[in-house]
Amino acid sequence: MLFPSEMAKITIFVHKKDSENVIKALHESGMMEISKVTNKEVKESKMHPDVGVLASYELRLSRIIEILKNYDKKKKGIKNILKKKALKKKVKKRSLEEKINDAKNILNEIESIVLESEKKINEIDEKIEHLEDKKQKVKYLALFDINVEWLGKSKYLIIKFGISTDLTSLKNKDFVFYYRNIGKKKEKRWAVLIVSHVSNEEELNKLKNFEEIQIEGKGKARELLKEIDKEIENLKKEKKKIRKNLAEIYKQRKLELFAIREEIQIEKERKEVHRNFGETNFTFLIEGWCLAEDAEEVRRVVENSSNGNAAIIVKKVKRAGSSSNPAPPTHLKNPKWAKPFETFLELFSLPKYEEINPTIFLGISFIIFFSVMLGDAGYGLVIFLLSLIAYLKFKESEFIRKWAFLGIWLGVGNIVTGFLFNGFFGDLIPRFIYRDTDRMIYSANIFGITLPIDAIHKPVIILTIALILGLIHLNLGILLGLYQNIVRKRIKKAFEEQISWFIFEIGGGMLIGDALLDLWHLSTQQKIIAFIFVIIGLISLFKRKGAVGFFEITGFVGDWLSYARLLALGLATAGMALAFNVVADLLPTILPYIGIILAPLLLIFAHFANLLIQSLGAAIHALRLQYVEFFNRFYEGGGKKFMPFRIKRKYTEEIR
Repeated sequence: MLFPSEMAKITIFVHKKDSENVIKALHESGMMEISKVTNKEVKESKMHPDVGVLASYELRLSRIIEILKNYDKKKKGIKNILKKKALKKKVKKRSLEEKINDAKNILNEIESIVLESEKKINEIDEKIEHLEDKKQKVKYLALFDINVEWLGKSKYLIIKFGISTDLTSLKNKDFVFYYRNIGKKKEKRWAVLIVSHVSNEEELNKLKNFEEIQIEGKGKARELLKEIDKEIENLKKEKKKIRKNLAEIYKQRKLELFAIREEIQIEKERKEVHRNFGETNFTFLIEGWCLAEDAEEVRRVVENSSNGNAAIIVKKVKRAGSSSNPAPPTHLKNPKWAKPFETFLELFSLPKYEEINPTIFLGISFIIFFSVMLGDAGYGLVIFLLSLIAYLKFKESEFIRKWAFLGIWLGVGNIVTGFLFNGFFGDLIPRFIYRDTDRMIYSANIFGITLPIDAIHKPVIILTIALILGLIHLNLGILLGLYQNIVRKRIKKAFEEQISWFIFEIGGGMLIGDALLDLWHLSTQQKIIAFIFVIIGLISLFKRKGAVGFFEITGFVGDWLSYARLLALGLATAGMALAFNVVADLLPTILPYIGIILAPLLLIFAHFANLLIQSLGAAIHALRLQYVEFFNRFYEGGGKKFMPFRIKRKYTEEIR
């Protein structure tokens, strides 16, 4: 587990007549990642001719599914989403032709119905939109209580209706106009009805700040409004009926659609992999990777599926001095509890094949740093209980259970640090139960150490603990770098970068503890040894880095002091919690009756908000200490994740 899983390079020569069986067997075994052939002596294989056909059916099925999903009657809520479990359809092993025929049959049955229904719904939506627009215009006209057919030009009169934004442009003209204010608040908009002799037609056409509205229909505007509403209602009923029909189709054919699409996707993936092959007149060259522990099983799969007519070369890749090009992919083999931290590692970068896998170290230190920075047993208890409930309740969701498991550890860690640093929802217990803010939540003496340590009144002790944790963390990184160089057989580099630095730290620590911190008193002989260690370390450092070596020393000190954030965030959590408790304590005094009711509500909401904000800050800063300070000592990253050629089934279960 200290390094990514050992990999083996696989090279397969297979006759074209046996290639389909071999590819299918590799796909079903899911043990080998098939990569692009790098051998220049063979030509690149062409795309399999079936890919285009399969892609077409996948696209058509996906289109139908996406349309029907829009009309599915979904149950809303997070609980429903988390509890949702995909049903699986049992399918028998069939040929590619049979699967394509099944896809063709289901598309023939419902594709035209679905597409026509979707088209009809869009047309109805357009009609409704048009009618709603007309309805709004007729509403404005209804303000004048006239017949719609009066609008327009007759033998002697012109009657125009529209919207004006400036009535002054209509005044002092040779026509009569009527208006109603339709603007919202201070908006200048009026519905205007103009009555004029036909001789003024040219002048009417040149009016400014007036937008004429054409309305078709007969009778009073109010009657027309009723007709429009009735038409809209009929259209909505028709649309509802079509939607209901589509929802019923989705309900009845949902699993069938998803299942056949999944089978088509599996076949398509199986055909697409041909583009990674090398090709001769009669054979395919297949290259890739598998876990070293699976190498013999891969060999057996290839030999059985080709009836012994394939040549397979398996070569385990060494970590030290590996010249493999391209480099092997990375597969992390971690215990179950460390799985959530793989996500954190991937956010930064996966380790290279010959690089240490830091997941476990990242996980342990993340829990410790998060717990110190949040550092409240009350908040820890909340995290623990919520995570435990999620872990037990959502058994079907591996994702939820994985993160809930991490939450359980974080909760336990905060309960421990909370009792160490006298924090249970701040000073809730001394303030509201003991009624003595000078008292601790408990009192104990273990090996001469008085517990708890009051973080707010004794921050120097917490700072010391933070710096000790930081020194341990940084030196763990250096130690891992040393081990990594030894495994890579880079002994000279191990001495220059790690061993000499340890010597420098030991010597410098001895002198600083004696001269500055007065932690101990060195004899003359011990001081000489310490000076020699420092000189050895400096010579090695400046020989390797030159004058820049000075900045490596100051950089290390800066990284070390960065761990003071453990104190800062811990005090921020305790300080905010204390402030909320003080306000809640004062409320009954400030508001004699209502304060008694508000105080508990304030405590609940304020502490929950503090928990969310401080947890986010603690998580971010705990990760920062990993990415910047810890990884800087030994880790580069840049690995490519191992992605085996594997069948992924969500909606189907193959049976014999």
